Amino acid sequence: MWELVESFPTRHGVVRWTCAGRGSPVVLLHGTPFSSRVWHDVATGLARRHTVYLWDMPGYGRSEMRAGQDVSFVAQQEVFTDLLREWGLIEPAVVAHDVGGTVALRAALLSGVRYARLALVDAVSVRPWGSDFFRLVRENAEVFGQLPGSLHEALVRRYLVSAAHRVLPADLLAELARPWLGAVGQDAFYRQIAQADERFTQEMEDRYPELDLPVLVAWGAEDAWLPVDRAHTLAGVIPNARLEMIAQAGHLVQFDAPGALTALLDEFLAD
Repeated sequence: MWELVESFPTRHGVVRWTCAGRGSPVVLLHGTPFSSRVWHDVATGLARRHTVYLWDMPGYGRSEMRAGQDVSFVAQQEVFTDLLREWGLIEPAVVAHDVGGTVALRAALLSGVRYARLALVDAVSVRPWGSDFFRLVRENAEVFGQLPGSLHEALVRRYLVSAAHRVLPADLLAELARPWLGAVGQDAFYRQIAQADERFTQEMEDRYPELDLPVLVAWGAEDAWLPVDRAHTLAGVIPNARLEMIAQAGHLVQFDAPGALTALLDEFLAD
C-alpha cells in the first residue's frame, strides 16, 4: 500500500512519494535517521478517513542519495514547499516527527505555508537537541564515514535501537537500517548528521507564538533522544497548543505505541 511509486525531481535530488486513502489531505513527515517507513502502520489507520501523503526526504529512504548533496533543513524546507505545490494541496493537515517537525515549522513560519492543523510528534524544535552520540558524529562526520562497513552497520543498528522504548523486531530493524548500508548509504548517513545544526531551529524559535492554527504536541513519555521537558516548553509557547504524553513510548512512538498514536491523531484531525 505504501510503496513510493511516484517521483518528483528537485534540485536537491529526486523525491519518492505516494498517497492513498480518501478524504481531507494529511501529509506525514519523517525524521532522521528514518524514512516514511516509520509511518506505515499509522498511515494505514489514518487513510480510512483521509488522503495520506508519504514521502522520503532527499538523502533518505528511497529518495535520491548522492555525493555533495544538500540535505540541510533549509533544503528539506524548500523541497517540502515545492511538493505541496506539486500536489496542489492548499492548507493540508500536517503530521511531523523528529526533524520533520523542524521542516514543517520552518515552512510555516519562514516560507508562509499554511496548514489546516499541525501535529508535532517528538519534534526537533527546542534547543538543545541531539543526543551526545549525534553531536559527536556531527563534529567528526568525516572520521565516522571511514568506518569499515561492518562496524558502520553495527553502529547504525545500535543507534536505531536506542530510539525505541520497546524491542524493535529484527526484520523491522533490518528494514530501517537498510537505506544507510553500502558505500552510498554510509556516506548519506553521516552527511545528514553533519548538516544538522541548531541554528536552523534558533532562527524560528522566537516565532512559535505566531502559530495561529490548531497544534497538537505529542510526545513519547520515555523519549531518550528528546526529553519530555522539550515537549512542555514547545507546547507552552504555542498559543492554545494541546500537549499529549504517550505512555510506554520512546522517540519512535510510531512503533512503541502505534495504536495510541493513531487514535490520538485521528481524533485531532477530526476535531
